[in-house]
Amino acid sequence: MDLNSDMGEGFGAWTLGDDAAMLQIVTSANIACGFHAGDPIGILQTLRTAAAQGVAVGAHVGYRDLAGFGRRPIDIPAPDLTADVIYQLGALAGLAQAAGTRVRYVKPHGALYNTIAEGGPQADAVIAAIRAYDPALPLMALAGAPIVALARAAGLTVICEAFADRAYTPEGRLLSRRLPGAVLHDPAQIAARMLHFAQHGTISAIDGTEVPIAAQSICVHGDSPDAVAMARTIRALFDQNAIPLQPATA
Repeated sequence: MDLNSDMGEGFGAWTLGDDAAMLQIVTSANIACGFHAGDPIGILQTLRTAAAQGVAVGAHVGYRDLAGFGRRPIDIPAPDLTADVIYQLGALAGLAQAAGTRVRYVKPHGALYNTIAEGGPQADAVIAAIRAYDPALPLMALAGAPIVALARAAGLTVICEAFADRAYTPEGRLLSRRLPGAVLHDPAQIAARMLHFAQHGTISAIDGTEVPIAAQSICVHGDSPDAVAMARTIRALFDQNAIPLQPATA
């Protein structure tokens, strides 16, 4: 199983998340590319630390929306979105090379992630961007969502992921952040939930039903206040139960 988290999301004097601590725990790091968050020096430092820790690096591409942290849906024409994703991939790849590592997968961020999950023109645009840039780059996507089949049909490898700190609907989708209980905070509860998932392949939905989830990676959102504690508790519990953690791209 892979354990991933979002990083490189600070900007100037503003720090978001504890990348140094998180990179001692996770096996994959989704690095901001400067559109929804991140600045070059902060991204470069996170990449250098990831390289030193042997953590796999992914491009966390998003809408051009610093003010909204990429969590606001944007009605962008498909050709523009394709170009934006290629631009972000190129920028991160250059910084990664300078840091002694390389981009090994692509994971869309925030509103873009949610929008393309259900398919449609923006999903096609992101798939087209990856195919144009490097069709060997895997796409990390929400397990069970239509984007998984669409990307595979286009010839891409897909890494399916589950979310440790988010509530699920009975249909296997993430509960909207606008609704109560959408974001989970208790590290012990979250770790136990992920252990159950790793052992049984199901996650308890908001109504208590067990939802089958076919995923190779678990995400802990790096901007959550207790993100490091969540990831550390998951890793410790997995170690205790002899469940190995390694990059999905290994």
